[in-house]
Amino acid sequence: MIKTLITSLFITTLSFSQTQTEREAFKLSLIVDAKSVYEMDVPKSPYFVDPKVIQVFPGEKLNIETEIRNDTVYSMKVVKEIAFPERTITLDFSQQGDTRETQQMILTVTNPFDKKLNYNALMFTQRGQRWTPTSIIPIMPKLLNYEMWPHPIVSLILDKWRLE
Repeated sequence: MIKTLITSLFITTLSFSQTQTEREAFKLSLIVDAKSVYEMDVPKSPYFVDPKVIQVFPGEKLNIETEIRNDTVYSMKVVKEIAFPERTITLDFSQQGDTRETQQMILTVTNPFDKKLNYNALMFTQRGQRWTPTSIIPIMPKLLNYEMWPHPIVSLILDKWRLE
């Protein structure tokens, strides 16, 4: 009985201690074209702007541990390390390219579930200066997906996570 209580307390403490609720402040720098760079100071801020609505910036790699209830994404939290791979979505958002002229934005999302994972996305670009919907391809079970855009994106909002 005491051993079970201690183990339970340890697991709970470990779970809370590795949860990350906010990103640290950093300087975002994006190549815009052959001659221009977009820079922005991103302040210390929460990853989630609402429950199950995550904001991600280029350069961020996030592990999002989920709780699933009745085939629905019930809750989400960002964790430092993956303790439950069967219910942790990984995100990697970056700008990549061989030259300044061939830069593109890439969002990699890993689906750990036995069902198709889908979500909605909004993007904020330095040119448009507003949130604009962008299309997303559903991710098949146990696979990862690459979303690519040929222009700089300052930030993405990912929401309406669902299993299908």
